Amino acid sequence: MSQKQMKEAFVSNHNGTSVLEVTQGLCFPAFCILCRGLLIIFSQHLCSFSHSWSTWFLMDFGVLIFPMVITLTILSSFVLLENLVVTVFGAWLLYQIYQRRTCYAKVPVQKVFANFLKISLESEYNPAITGYRVINSVFTAVAILAVDFPLFPRRFAKTELYGTGAMDYGVGGFIFGAAMVCPEVRRKYVEGSRFNYLRKSLYSVWPLVFLGMGRLVIIKSIGYQEHLTEYGVHWNFFFTIIVVKLITSLLLTIFPLNKSWVVAISIIVLYQLALDFTPLKKIILHGTDGSGTRVGLLNANREGIISTLGYVTIHMAGVQTGLYVLKNRTHIRDWIKVTCCILLVAVSFFISLYIVQVNIEAVSRRMANLAFCVWVVASSLMLLSCLLLSDIILSFAKFLIKGALVPCSWKLIQLPATNKKHSQSLILEAEKKEPSFCLIRALNRNQLFFFLLSNITTGLINLTVDTLHSGASWTLIVLSIYMFTNCLVIYVLDIQVKTIKFW
Repeated sequence: MSQKQMKEAFVSNHNGTSVLEVTQGLCFPAFCILCRGLLIIFSQHLCSFSHSWSTWFLMDFGVLIFPMVITLTILSSFVLLENLVVTVFGAWLLYQIYQRRTCYAKVPVQKVFANFLKISLESEYNPAITGYRVINSVFTAVAILAVDFPLFPRRFAKTELYGTGAMDYGVGGFIFGAAMVCPEVRRKYVEGSRFNYLRKSLYSVWPLVFLGMGRLVIIKSIGYQEHLTEYGVHWNFFFTIIVVKLITSLLLTIFPLNKSWVVAISIIVLYQLALDFTPLKKIILHGTDGSGTRVGLLNANREGIISTLGYVTIHMAGVQTGLYVLKNRTHIRDWIKVTCCILLVAVSFFISLYIVQVNIEAVSRRMANLAFCVWVVASSLMLLSCLLLSDIILSFAKFLIKGALVPCSWKLIQLPATNKKHSQSLILEAEKKEPSFCLIRALNRNQLFFFLLSNITTGLINLTVDTLHSGASWTLIVLSIYMFTNCLVIYVLDIQVKTIKFW
């Protein structure tokens, strides 16, 4: 076998892992974000905290990025233990902050919590959605390179036909996250002019057309390894995003935004019925002639073309979620209710997933079937609920320490206050400028460029390093340098307040 064939075989024919393990892996970075915030507050209270960009970067990289690298490699078998360790560490930090609180220092815990429930939060920014998008970007960046090394568990790789591999969640999670902040959700379209809005949507995809075609030409010209059953011969992730964007833009000009969930359910039910009662499934798996042919545009790219219906469903579900989460709220009580609601919906989706897998069909990324869509939405909502819970706990920690500042978190505001002195301290805290340096904000600002940069550096490393025969130490060194370099580039761009856009 050639080197290319060996690498293609190395990432093919896998069956995935359990839904529980993937869910645990998704929750871990959410708890890391919480610990990072608590650590910042604790450090600010104990000593004068350095505000140099290098200090902030090293701390964010060490707390947010490197843990994800080792979770997907040497500690992949201890995901539950990692979650427990991070949870215990976070609880210890919160306890230490509470013991050293500068607000309501001599008030019983019940009174402290009652006062906390009276405060309001800045409503223009939602750190949970930012965290969701950043976590998905970082996970994707680590996985696309790590999967080529033996240290990366094969059960986390993309599945061949059925199963739930950690990498299977990536594309669906990306589309769900993009849908939550799409122009329709943020109301960035012209009311009463559907044609004008549709025209703008069509124009907005041209950079993705350029990127998709560019990737296709480069991959074919250099003979880079490909997983054929992932999308097909010519199709790639960018083409899927283009088709999903065009279809959902059309659907959202026809149907009301708040009925996106109805559209999502209708599409996926009809699609699953087509898979079960028409030759559609056989076409996806074996081509139009049943022999696995790749002759013709449809046969060559059948997985990528047909599976877009599933991703359209995920996008519409993301739109509905974004409408709910980004609704204007200020009171902390309301956000606690939102967190509980999303968590309950996530649990109900996981129960539905079990029923669907037992009675209809197992999860299949290759077909993006009903079970796959239910799994992606359930996992996305679980991650979002963990992030919302983390942000609420972090807000409570900030409430305890006067003047505490954490980048990419809610600012605290107190409206009619019973304690005037404490009210003024919160107002001053809200008006005070946040620290300028934050890796989360940097990654969120240039998310698409980070994805492109990660793909380019992954390709260069694969062309220069024998990934198939790399040991554990060398793998960790390469992955760490790779993520450090990519994050540093994005971080420097953010310091310079630069957003890389191609349109």
